[in-house]
Amino acid sequence: MAAHRILIANRGEIAMRILRACVGLGHEFVCVHTASDAASGHVRLARELGGEQSLRRIRSYQDANELFAVADACEATAVHPGYGFFAEDFRFARRAEKRDRPLIFIGPSWGVIRDLGDKINTKRIARSLAVPTIPGSDRPIFDEMEAVELAEAIFAFQDEQGITEGCVLVKASAGGGGMGIEEVYDLDTFRSVYRRIRNYAKRNLSDEGVLIEQRIFDFNHLEVQVAAERGGKNAVHFGTRNCSVQSLGRQKRIEVAPGFDPASLTYAFDAGAVLDSITRHSVHMAKSVGYDNVGTWEWIVTPKGEPFLMEVNTRIQVENGVSGVIARIDGRPETSGGVDIISEQIRLGLGEPLGYGQDEVRLEGVGIEYRIIAEDPADRFTPCLGRIERFAWKEEPWLRVYTQVPTALPGGEPYDIPMDFDPNLALAIVWGADLAQAMERGAEFLKGLVLTGTDTAGQPLRTNIAFLLARTETILHF
Repeated sequence: MAAHRILIANRGEIAMRILRACVGLGHEFVCVHTASDAASGHVRLARELGGEQSLRRIRSYQDANELFAVADACEATAVHPGYGFFAEDFRFARRAEKRDRPLIFIGPSWGVIRDLGDKINTKRIARSLAVPTIPGSDRPIFDEMEAVELAEAIFAFQDEQGITEGCVLVKASAGGGGMGIEEVYDLDTFRSVYRRIRNYAKRNLSDEGVLIEQRIFDFNHLEVQVAAERGGKNAVHFGTRNCSVQSLGRQKRIEVAPGFDPASLTYAFDAGAVLDSITRHSVHMAKSVGYDNVGTWEWIVTPKGEPFLMEVNTRIQVENGVSGVIARIDGRPETSGGVDIISEQIRLGLGEPLGYGQDEVRLEGVGIEYRIIAEDPADRFTPCLGRIERFAWKEEPWLRVYTQVPTALPGGEPYDIPMDFDPNLALAIVWGADLAQAMERGAEFLKGLVLTGTDTAGQPLRTNIAFLLARTETILHF
């Protein structure tokens, strides 16, 4: 395959993982950074692996014109958006492809992003393929009276099911990551919430579409990692992951692969059958819509074992590594310790065939991913800004830590957490032969992790490490 020069249009740990994947695949790269990210690990790594010519300073990661100007100046042939920013912006992907100096967008085709980026349209497609979805609307609701009638019907259905305290979710159709969602427990407040979400969607997403759904309580949040080649002719999955440990704002904190562990835990339903069902539905839907890169099918599973598709994320996700660490591909010795899904994404995005089928993908062991964040879980997960003085851990063959914090590197300087972005500090992925070993190793890592510093008031920096350790004891319990 011809070598490319790939513009990495992102920052932090994901930029570091992308540039390492580029080097591993024999491609050149160019990294961008803002003034507030000058000390970030992705800048240091780019300089080490590519020299000064591999770096460009920009004003904003969210200025498409500036990114395309950088691409032209460095003669890039492809752009990798990472996650966030432009990763699920079909307009950016379309522009990259159709401009006078076209760039390969390393992600799904722009039409796929457009069609699946809308939760309502995704639900409509899923229902046409007999994929189970959450009861509620499958088209934008713009009329307030129609919205109220639908909410009344959902509340009545919940009452018939014996649910004593019914709840309706009002969601921005184009939202994601837990944003643009509110819960409504009675019709008296429904109208004001509907108006608020519609205004939020119009202001922040340029899309007034609103989705109204039944709120399902006590569910587990499962995901299926899918990879497909250009043309959408072939697709496989790399198993499932459980993302049920979240903050109060539905932001994920711990992910576990696979999504259930019937070998060591007892469930009130056939957990193995549920995993088979959601992987089968996800791959079937991917092939049916011509999906052509990596992506995630997000599901919720009720305490009775009923799966419902929530949405499709048409991008690489933060937690891709925990799926990769349990996956092996027969005939590919470099995957003996796990599949680098970012490398697969780049390879497929540049037009290479998948090269293997589902029967050649093996899942082995259990992976746990921890999101290490400067926040206070005891105070509603409030972000904590400040300076990191020391960040260290014991290296282990079963452990991978991805971080942009330079303090964690040899000779690294104290690091001021940028105020422009979420205070995510690192991702740690632990592998074990089974759930018990993975939990034991996860606890060992967290107990030995050193993370010290001060907040902006001079007090000890608050982190979520104690929260992660406590929740490790009950992961995959339903």
